[in-house]
Amino acid sequence: MDPITLTTDRLRLRNFVPEDVDAVYAVCQDPEIRRWTTVPDPYRREDAEFFVHRLVPDGWREDTEYTFAAEPVEGGPLLAAATLSSRGQGVWEIGFWLAKEHRGAGHMTEIVRALAHWAFTGLGCTRLVWRAEVGNAASRAVAERAGFVVEGTQRAALANKGTLRDAWIGALLPSDFGLPSPLPYLPAPERPAGAA
Repeated sequence: MDPITLTTDRLRLRNFVPEDVDAVYAVCQDPEIRRWTTVPDPYRREDAEFFVHRLVPDGWREDTEYTFAAEPVEGGPLLAAATLSSRGQGVWEIGFWLAKEHRGAGHMTEIVRALAHWAFTGLGCTRLVWRAEVGNAASRAVAERAGFVVEGTQRAALANKGTLRDAWIGALLPSDFGLPSPLPYLPAPERPAGAA
């Protein structure tokens, strides 16, 4: 798939371009991003170049991972990166980071909701998954504000910096956005109180 651009009321979600390397490098110096995401630590300029020049275009070309850069709709600094990664059988996973100086303004929730809508309407997504290491309260707050239902904790579910870590997992369904699902959904029946 060729990269596309999405817009919200305040933001433009676009493809990364070579001119973004310096901004990606600067944003990923934030210790919180290096701690809670899988970006390398320390984060070198070569890592930013690899991300912009290889990882992002390879994902789009192979139709396995769609990564967007977020900026103000009227133009301006790089605010965030967000990725939709295919998990097969209609399931996609979202991951994201947000520049420290732009936190607290609702930008990430806006980005996540826009990408979720596109996943459901443009990718045939049946289930959008969010995962974060247990303790990443900021990521969980974004997910919950975007409408994800936190379903529990998975043991040893995330590999980060060579260590398996427990992860919170949540999901959004097309019906959570008032959209039809590509496949019918039959939820498990409610168990009567006291049933084994």
